Amino acid sequence: MWITETTRSIWIIMGILITLAVAARIRLRKISDVPTGFQNAIETVVEAFDKFLLESAGEKMMFLGNWYFMVFAFIFVSNISGLFFLRPPTADWTVTFPLAFVTFFLIQALGAVYRKGKFVKDLMSPNPIFFPLNLIGELARPISLSFRLFGNILAGMTLMSLLYALPPVFVRVGIPVPLHMFFDLFAGVLQTYIFSILSLSFIGISAATD
Repeated sequence: MWITETTRSIWIIMGILITLAVAARIRLRKISDVPTGFQNAIETVVEAFDKFLLESAGEKMMFLGNWYFMVFAFIFVSNISGLFFLRPPTADWTVTFPLAFVTFFLIQALGAVYRKGKFVKDLMSPNPIFFPLNLIGELARPISLSFRLFGNILAGMTLMSLLYALPPVFVRVGIPVPLHMFFDLFAGVLQTYIFSILSLSFIGISAATD
């Protein structure tokens, strides 16, 4: 078993997220009917994500909230981890592809559960001769999702590495700061949002019965 830099980053991020989750659970052992302070902040975050889930995938998919909140949190922290001198795990395709593959599995499973024969029929629409093309389109989804996230984060990490490696030492003092803000923070938040909304939208469309 190879312990890579990506593996170490994942362990650190997992430790941070688990610690935050346990701390939040301890703080919320006593819940007030009129939320204030920490409870109010947590409820605001949860309500905002529930609204995002509802608008993206529909009411029937609300049970996916726990999973995709975890995915959202993991990808977000991974994307911005470069600010803290870690290698972003999402700059490794072996991390982004499993996340995208779970979405692919949910698309197929929930589509079959909610739409049954209509889901299979859509693969042969508008004519059975198009089945191979429709099948390729389905199989391309996890590859597209994973490469979009992986490629953007890897590109930002590579550019920042080159910036630190090439110029004279005095150039590294101020110039990297705004670039970190763009590549690590802005792009990190944007790619987290894109991955989540595309995943939920694909699932919502697949399971739609209207």
